[in-house]
Amino acid sequence: MDFGPYAPFIAGSYGFAALVLGALILNGWRDGRAQRRALAELQDDRGGRP
Repeated sequence: MDFGPYAPFIAGSYGFAALVLGALILNGWRDGRAQRRALAELQDDRGGRP
């Protein structure tokens, strides 16, 4: 496949999209951990009831 003069733009676009998707995945993973911690803290405050 030959993209000609557009190859740098296409490669850069794919790279940027991969970077954004990676950041979204990382942010979701970190937020999930924080939410689980907050939920565990709230459950402990209520006496351990689920």
